[in-house]
Amino acid sequence: MNFVVVSSIGAVFMGIFALFVRMKAAKKPTNVKKIILPPVFMSSGALMYVVPQFRLTGMEIIEVVILGMLFSILLIKTSKFEIRENEIYLKRSKAFIYILVGLLIVRLALKYILSTTIDFGELSGMFFLLAFSMIVPWRIAMYLDYKKLFKQLHGQHL
Repeated sequence: MNFVVVSSIGAVFMGIFALFVRMKAAKKPTNVKKIILPPVFMSSGALMYVVPQFRLTGMEIIEVVILGMLFSILLIKTSKFEIRENEIYLKRSKAFIYILVGLLIVRLALKYILSTTIDFGELSGMFFLLAFSMIVPWRIAMYLDYKKLFKQLHGQHL
């Protein structure tokens, strides 16, 4: 089976998994670890660049990072916290589900289009960097929002 198809199926399942994780997370109070650790764990995926077939050119890196940061704006706008029962919770957002699905569809369409002209390994490197450069700004924004509410709730610094 085609590598692009297999990786796209994997992306769909990861997107569905992310939706369930997000819905479950809204039921429990959040903390700094829950915000910061996902991109830290994801960063281990950068080891793929040790293998030459996954490496990107400077221009590809710039393009992908800019696109990832633009996509992160949608995630930032739909990720808000609230204080309930003297704890900080991630607010549920119906728009988040649609945005996540929309981003997944755009990602799959881009992968399909680009797979005709870009080698699979290089394309994999691009989409990892796209996801990482989308998640990092989003999590930084979440951390800053959390920190404000934490100060409001506890009147102290983290």
